Amino acid sequence: MQKTKIEWVKNPDGTQGYTFNPITGCLNGCEYCYARKLANRWLKKRYLANHRWSTEVIEHRNPAAFDPFYPRFWPEKAYELSELMRVGRRNPRGIFVCSMSDLFGIGVPERWTEDILYEIKKADIHRFYLLTKQPQNLIKFSPFPDNAWVGQTITSQQSYWKYWDEFALTKAKIKFISFEPLLESVKFDSLHLKDSGIKWVIIGAQTNPTVMPKIEWVNEIVEAADKAGIPVFLKDSLNPLAELIAKFCGKETWELRQEMPV
Repeated sequence: MQKTKIEWVKNPDGTQGYTFNPITGCLNGCEYCYARKLANRWLKKRYLANHRWSTEVIEHRNPAAFDPFYPRFWPEKAYELSELMRVGRRNPRGIFVCSMSDLFGIGVPERWTEDILYEIKKADIHRFYLLTKQPQNLIKFSPFPDNAWVGQTITSQQSYWKYWDEFALTKAKIKFISFEPLLESVKFDSLHLKDSGIKWVIIGAQTNPTVMPKIEWVNEIVEAADKAGIPVFLKDSLNPLAELIAKFCGKETWELRQEMPV
């Protein structure tokens, strides 16, 4: 478990939170994936040495021999939560689970996900951020513990509608949407957000390489969230748009809104 620079991962007291990676690797195949780049460079040797890989999607070759970003389980990491409960009850943490994977992703065995959710439920004083690009799989594990904030990544209009019904039916105390990277205009009705139980919206740009969204795209989402009374968190990656945002909104100065659900 490590301190993270991901801005929206906050401890309950508002300080910077942590990442926790009991599973690494992912088969979602996103072109812009920073985790895959890390796995194939700095973490390659370490990941290939772990032979606890998924057998859900076996290819022609031994995945441990050629793909460091194939889903792998790290049971010793899961034990960290038990230790955290023993020593950290006075300091609740905010923890982003599987920043180097997708807890509900393609090729991740359900038993791995169930094991992690069991530990999350026991660690009830801590807040856990769960974010997926495969929201159709969330319903299998619903309802979620109250200390789990459950989110879906949306990058385009197609990804918004593709599994929206499944996400809307998922039960969690806090459900959120991460529009990161925001790659095109995503149009929806504010009532659609509210009626689906969404409590938080995050917006960010693609990084490495940087691809900035149009200011109009950002504003469409912010306006819909405001009408629904949903807090908005604009990531620091949108700072290059600050001047344009100020002009677009008719303001002389602008600070990125970084709101959290109450």
